[in-house]
Amino acid sequence: MADLPALPPDVVALCDHERVAASRLPEAAWAYFQGGAADEQTQADNRAAWHAWRLKPRVLRDLTGGPTRVSLFGRTCAHPILLAPVAFQRMAHPDGELASAVAASAQGAGLVLSSQASVPLEMVAQAIGGDAGRGPLWFQLYIQHDRDFTLDLVRRAERAGYEALVVTVDAPATGARDRERRAGFAVPPGIDAVNLRGLTPWPAPALQAGQSAMFDGLLHQAPTWRDIAWLRDATPLPIVLKGILHEDDARLARDHGVQGLIVSNHGGRTLDTAVPTAAALPAIAAAVGDDLTVMVDGGIRRGTDVLKVVALGARAVLVGRPQVHGLATAGALGVAHVLRLLRDELEIAMALSGVRTLDNIDPDLLQPDRPSLTR
Repeated sequence: MADLPALPPDVVALCDHERVAASRLPEAAWAYFQGGAADEQTQADNRAAWHAWRLKPRVLRDLTGGPTRVSLFGRTCAHPILLAPVAFQRMAHPDGELASAVAASAQGAGLVLSSQASVPLEMVAQAIGGDAGRGPLWFQLYIQHDRDFTLDLVRRAERAGYEALVVTVDAPATGARDRERRAGFAVPPGIDAVNLRGLTPWPAPALQAGQSAMFDGLLHQAPTWRDIAWLRDATPLPIVLKGILHEDDARLARDHGVQGLIVSNHGGRTLDTAVPTAAALPAIAAAVGDDLTVMVDGGIRRGTDVLKVVALGARAVLVGRPQVHGLATAGALGVAHVLRLLRDELEIAMALSGVRTLDNIDPDLLQPDRPSLTR
């Protein structure tokens, strides 16, 4: 791994990592990592929706000995913070996903490795698999048009020691990413989705006059609930569906035997004006209760956000863009700092809100924001 650079002394919050990353990354790479779909309304709403919940703290409680531990699929984690799957991380730092994995392990955080990672999945698992105190190690999967290739990828993840599969289900097509197009984004030479090497291109059908390239072409390869059932029968690993925003889909996921959900709108990168995750989470958590492990991503930037996530019914959060910001700022050290900041801020928020453990956090801690009265 590359030598660890020092953190700039004025980097004391996640927004500082973002500022530094913006100054260091090439314009095209920044457009890829930071941009959203279309007008980027959902991306902005994700952040605003956490702000819209206000905290109602309790006081004078005995808070001594309060942990932030949480159990995820049988593994006890030091805290409820995981790194979300982000592709092509070597565009942000030469060590890429390997640096993120080492940082996650050092901080006891979970890691979800993207199937479009720029580092082999086996190398990442070998680097941290034996670490004591590490968090969960999960593999994110796009179900490919070649189901045999997909199954081989699953077997590789199983052999390498990944403990769950996170299946992204909200991207049958790429969003209209205007910012990327304006910047002329292309994956730089020397960086590719190394775990997808050998996947043959999808043989697109010939279109007839009046047919749609989307509906009569691309979507023929898009996975459906039948593929979730196929995958459930093909692997003993827990399956988590990432990209759930509707409570009916949450119930269908439960009916198809998956073990977890990530309430997610792909960070605002696919369907613009989709509901923010903070708004979708309560209904989804209520729909499945304790039957599934519910998690959430999208706009998490403060420990108070993590506290609100738990109050609204999720067990853990995932952060995507902040890990890229940390990578660009200081490699593995930067990602570790991002995770440490979130955990420290969560503990501060719990202490100041009067809750000793995550199990003590409930919806009564929250109040919807109200517009100020005008005279």
